[in-house]
Amino acid sequence: MLRRRELEVLEELARGRRNRQIAQELRISESTVKFHVANILEKLGVTSRGEAAALAHTWGATGS
Repeated sequence: MLRRRELEVLEELARGRRNRQIAQELRISESTVKFHVANILEKLGVTSRGEAAALAHTWGATGS
């Protein structure tokens, strides 16, 4: 199960944003974004940001 912050990062990933943009948007450091992305990939059982984003789109987690 993803935590609140991980879901926020995943939503930004699904919008195609890069780590720097995500960090600025969520007001966290880039290293924290990288930490969350690694956790997201592991928890979702995927190997890429693209796969994680595709799952988020499938779930409707992008706010669009």
